Amino acid sequence: MAATDHLAWGLVILLGLVAAFLAKVPAIFSINEEFYMSRFIGFIVFPVLAVYFVWRNGLSNQKKIIAFAAMLAGLLWIAFLPDNRESDTLILACIHLPVFLWSVLGFVFIGDKETMGARLDYLKFNGDMVVMTALIGLAFGLMSGVTMGLFNIIGLNIQEQYMEWVALSCIAAAPLVATHLTRSNPQLVGRVSPVIAKIFSPLVLVMLVIYLTAIAVAGKSPFEDRNFLLIFNALLIGVMAILFFAASDREREKTKAERWILLMLTLVTIVVNVVAISAIVFRTLEWGMTPNRAAVLGANLLIFTNLIFIAYHWIKVLRNEEPVAEIGNQIGKFLPYYFVWSAVVTFLFPVLFK
Repeated sequence: MAATDHLAWGLVILLGLVAAFLAKVPAIFSINEEFYMSRFIGFIVFPVLAVYFVWRNGLSNQKKIIAFAAMLAGLLWIAFLPDNRESDTLILACIHLPVFLWSVLGFVFIGDKETMGARLDYLKFNGDMVVMTALIGLAFGLMSGVTMGLFNIIGLNIQEQYMEWVALSCIAAAPLVATHLTRSNPQLVGRVSPVIAKIFSPLVLVMLVIYLTAIAVAGKSPFEDRNFLLIFNALLIGVMAILFFAASDREREKTKAERWILLMLTLVTIVVNVVAISAIVFRTLEWGMTPNRAAVLGANLLIFTNLIFIAYHWIKVLRNEEPVAEIGNQIGKFLPYYFVWSAVVTFLFPVLFK
């Protein structure tokens, strides 16, 4: 067991160094940092995590080839897209490519266990990894402050070099270290993300109701304010994450109050989603279709459909016609559609919209 643990940490250190190197490619090879980070930031994290899970979970050779080919296709595609910084399709491809890579990582994570439970385990892993990464970041931030302070005492200002080389390298490797900690010590943060979802679900529900009421009172409209519409969609994604993490907790039976809260949160999120869709349709009819509107409209319609199914099955759960596990199944069924849409926006939109 000790030898295996040493081997695992050896692999984590090696892959962490690879992630740190990828993060420092612009500085090492004098590449424009904005160009590199906007296109390749996803490749700093997801390929090393994929290699880790290939080693840890095992994967058939066929699935290894599929995962490698998908990531390579994304790398070559984003690398050779014309460098037109005013291009909406380029920006959309850069935004959706990490979602595509995240989906490929899920494919590797699930491996040969293609079940709804495995898909929910992937969502739960994401919640645990985010929590552990935040804890690592907090500890590293404290250590960095102490380190730079000690050097300042002796008259050496290392802040710029430290932040440029040490901090950036550690930030790049942090998700990998967090992943290994959560997989090798599942009891460490295994229940944290569902607990966070449990705590924040009622708070977010109250906040959404108050926010929608305030919008009506203030007369603020997402129909003509583009920035407000973007905030609306960001809010929608955040609430969807809470719903997903709440559903990923399959080990603890939810109380009736929790079930009602999650149903109400789902219904209020549908209202937010309908407002967002209406605003996008209005803007499209008023000013025409653009790549941005097409991408956001497609994503919102997909989320709307998913929410309708979730709400329908929550009602059946509350009537004791289905087990709570069916909610997770509905979420798991829709994950491939999010992958397909991210691939469409990344690979087809630059062609369709020229």
